[in-house]
Amino acid sequence: MSLLSEKPNIIGMIPAYNCAHLLLRAFEQVPKQYFDDIIIVDDGSTDDTLAVAKTLGAKVFTHPHSGYGGNIKYAIKKAIELGADYMIEIHGDGQYDPENIPTAIEKIKNEQPDFLLGSRFTSILGPLRDKMPLPRYLANLGMSLIDRAVLRLPLTEFHQGFRVYSRRLIERVGLQDTSDDHLFSFQIIAKAAFFKMKVMEIPVRCDYSGEHTSISLTRSFVYATHTFGVLGLYLFAKLGFKTRLFKDEGVH
Repeated sequence: MSLLSEKPNIIGMIPAYNCAHLLLRAFEQVPKQYFDDIIIVDDGSTDDTLAVAKTLGAKVFTHPHSGYGGNIKYAIKKAIELGADYMIEIHGDGQYDPENIPTAIEKIKNEQPDFLLGSRFTSILGPLRDKMPLPRYLANLGMSLIDRAVLRLPLTEFHQGFRVYSRRLIERVGLQDTSDDHLFSFQIIAKAAFFKMKVMEIPVRCDYSGEHTSISLTRSFVYATHTFGVLGLYLFAKLGFKTRLFKDEGVH
């Protein structure tokens, strides 16, 4: 459909994994009037996440545990099956401020981005004021500087969890051969850059004071090293040596 002439169908996706004690509060904070539908996608949790999800009045899906990337990909496919033009990722632990959502909706309606990311670094000291741990802060600054130089995208941050995916993005860049772990979140940015999609950002805030389910420091280090591999594949692909990650396959 043409988003310029018709109202886009916007679906909220809540990926959930072992966050039963956080999910109700996170769901209650979502401004539901902005969505045509909300889905909760359980990644094979071993606690009561699925049972809690089923009490909330949203459409609920579950599948065997596959990891963060696998769960997001499953959620995207389900949202597209439900007719989504845009899919807003809403963390089930409530870490990202729900006030970010109306700003994202306004950006969608006015500028029709293919991929919209939230940035905690539009104010350089903002993440520290919100209690982001200093090692994460410095690592994010350094990595984003390198990512921006290589991918040439107008982003102040590349490693965050507030994202809006368009159907157009997924149909163009595809989900095949992307990671089932957290690396997916960077791979999809690199794919959007390679295929010259319209990538934009909005300022977001993130709560570090309460309990949440962020990736551990050890896994963050592994993730960081793997992002450099993605940048290498991107540069090879730009030189004409196509890799599986940068093939134009579309969603299946």
